[in-house]
Amino acid sequence: MIQAAGIYLTETDKMNITAADFGLNQIKTEGVQILTLFDTDRMAAKILVLLPYQTEPEHWHPPVGNDPGKEEVIRGIWGDLTFYIPGEDNMKEGFIVEGKEKCYTMRHEIAIGPGDQLILPPGTKHWFQAGKRGAVMYSFSTKVTDLLDQFTDPNIIRETKIEE
Repeated sequence: MIQAAGIYLTETDKMNITAADFGLNQIKTEGVQILTLFDTDRMAAKILVLLPYQTEPEHWHPPVGNDPGKEEVIRGIWGDLTFYIPGEDNMKEGFIVEGKEKCYTMRHEIAIGPGDQLILPPGTKHWFQAGKRGAVMYSFSTKVTDLLDQFTDPNIIRETKIEE
């Protein structure tokens, strides 16, 4: 999907794409595919991919020490993408994952098309979802602290652990 969106990938890039299922074991429903382009002590850039109708669960980036938390800019590249943030409930396009009404509390819908941007200040609760074609987006942010993200769904485990 990244290459179909017109972004050149090296062989190393292809090998570095990861998938997060948040410990829910239903990646096609709730998850995200991630290619980290760079991650320094101060800033990061990623390409995020959602499969058709895939949802990244509701979360926020909390303060870490003296840092107010990760600030993030999302820029649409390709596909059908909808973000949900605080604000008036205007949800029309997306859907709540079945049985998870209490885990998706943000209902203010913003459609993100290619070239559209959304700035998420630190601590902003949000989730996002692809439509029928899936979606590809950039995520530009301050220092990545993803393993410290907080989730509305108490069943989420941010870091995958392999057990023998």
